[in-house]
Amino acid sequence: MEAIRTESPDKFSLPEQVNRLKRACQAHPMPSLEQRRNRLSALKGALLAHKQPLCDALALDYGQRSDYDSLVADILPCVMQINYSLKRLKGWMRPARRHPGLLLAPARVEVHYQPLGVIGIMVPWNFPVMLSLGPLIGTIAAGNRAMIKLSEFTPHTNAVLRTLLAQVFGDDEVVVIEGDAGLAAAFSTLPFDHLLFTGSTAVGRLVMAAAAPQLTPLTLELGGKSPCLIAPDMPLALAVERMIFGKSLNAGQICVAPDYVLLPRGQEQAFIEAYQAHFRRLYPKGLDSPDYGSIINGAQYERLTAWLAEAKQAGAQVHPCASPARDDGARRLVPHLLTEVPGHCQLMQQEIFGPLLPLVPYDSLDEALAYIAARPRPLACYLMSLDPALQSRLIRETHAGGMAINECLFQVAADDAPFGGIGPSGMGHYHGHEGFLTFSKAKTVLRRGRFSAGTLIHPPYRRWYQRLMMALFLR
Repeated sequence: MEAIRTESPDKFSLPEQVNRLKRACQAHPMPSLEQRRNRLSALKGALLAHKQPLCDALALDYGQRSDYDSLVADILPCVMQINYSLKRLKGWMRPARRHPGLLLAPARVEVHYQPLGVIGIMVPWNFPVMLSLGPLIGTIAAGNRAMIKLSEFTPHTNAVLRTLLAQVFGDDEVVVIEGDAGLAAAFSTLPFDHLLFTGSTAVGRLVMAAAAPQLTPLTLELGGKSPCLIAPDMPLALAVERMIFGKSLNAGQICVAPDYVLLPRGQEQAFIEAYQAHFRRLYPKGLDSPDYGSIINGAQYERLTAWLAEAKQAGAQVHPCASPARDDGARRLVPHLLTEVPGHCQLMQQEIFGPLLPLVPYDSLDEALAYIAARPRPLACYLMSLDPALQSRLIRETHAGGMAINECLFQVAADDAPFGGIGPSGMGHYHGHEGFLTFSKAKTVLRRGRFSAGTLIHPPYRRWYQRLMMALFLR
């Protein structure tokens, strides 16, 4: 097969790229189980062969990023997802038998899962491997072809991904695009059979508006302000141990990282001390710890430091987890816990996407749950509590894309469960079987033989057996 083209087309040639993929879909509308398995296995082999180049490239793009962060958060989830899909793909592809019911009998009703066609995948910069190959795995499992728009902020990683994908797919199967926001805007207007976007809520609105004229179906993986509620029964040291990794991995640049902490009033100082102590255990050299990452680029670093300065000026108290607390040249920022942050500050209004963590005290659990409910529905919600009744209440009463109880972040790693947002945190879901379904058309097929009961309801109407049928079924 031909290699994936190594240069990105300009926005005016993008439609031809989609049309080329669509023509390939028409020529091969239903890849076999063996073909899909072979492609997934080849993708896994290429990913494993390139794991160190990918880690090196991610470190170059960030300035500092631990290989282990990249392995755990970018590469391992893809390998696990491929393994899971390979084991279950045969069952997913099998037509599902449904009941026709007495009215349609005799008949056979099945649901067949057909590839949608060409899937567009828009990739953010924070996990460029997992958030490009992860959707691609579901796309290939469902028998589709893909066009992938990589982030312009991860050029070194993009180069490795291009090489990796070129070893597995032809340019009539997967096309890789790079470019700035203008090209991304053009990409979102293309007539894909499905478009998956991962990024901010603000940009997600623009993508949805751009896709609307083509009636392109969308999966939007956005973010929002994911709360972490610490209940009165939870030991603070245990709560910190369970949540700190989710705010430290990738320096907090994660869509499902805790965005603020709700904790019993009066426990703020104890929480701060426990958090600072645990951070020093995880990263004993503070900013110089090789396992702690940098902020991706100058624009994101300046945004975070500006929001921090705004909060301080508005009267917030800032508690960094190490000293020195920042390195402007290397774009490194240790976690900063903040108390008494006024509600109008950006830290309380926008998704933080970095190592800043406001603490919000509450006087009762009713107050805490009302605080969460009064805000836009988040991508993740975390509860630190050993009380089964409270756990059940939060599951029952709180809306979120996903939840984790006495854990943080790892709900995303569940291969056999969907991942997706709700409302401002997104729409649709993928991962595992749900990804296969998202990228498939569930097509109902009704079969009949020589006899059809349907002729009994043909005109002329009001014959005696038609009146009997209406009396039988309309009750």
